[in-house]
Amino acid sequence: MTTSPTRRLRELGLALPPAATPSFDYVPVTQAGDVLYVSGQLPKEDGQVRITGRLGDDVDVETARRAARICVLQGLACAAEHVGDLDRVDRVLRITGFVASTPDFHDHPLVIDGASELVGQIFGDRGKHARSAVGVAALPRRSPVEIEFILAVATSGGTA
Repeated sequence: MTTSPTRRLRELGLALPPAATPSFDYVPVTQAGDVLYVSGQLPKEDGQVRITGRLGDDVDVETARRAARICVLQGLACAAEHVGDLDRVDRVLRITGFVASTPDFHDHPLVIDGASELVGQIFGDRGKHARSAVGVAALPRRSPVEIEFILAVATSGGTA
């Protein structure tokens, strides 16, 4: 029997934060059939981006990996709010991670592994996903990381 994502979060000592409210003209999640598209999430804690800067400049890899994990929790909170229950998320299809960095920083995949590893801990095999890790010059609110998701949802009930 597969452990539910909600139960795994509890076992990991984690909880979903309140779903972020967009500051600009977009919605956090759109849905087409059983697929959710979750807008890019910043590492907000209590509504604020508390980790700021760029990799290769003033943010180290471990700090950015922690920021990526926060982004995962934010994105899952938005998905859960949209479908009513995190346990309706059946599979993580794709993660796209953006890393604000200097031109000479090349460890973007290592940073985004922070997100991928947490997704695997929460969803097990259903968390295995396609992925891109992209370096950019800057992100909103001076965030070092932004993560967006494509998720599949169960049509009824949960997957637990």
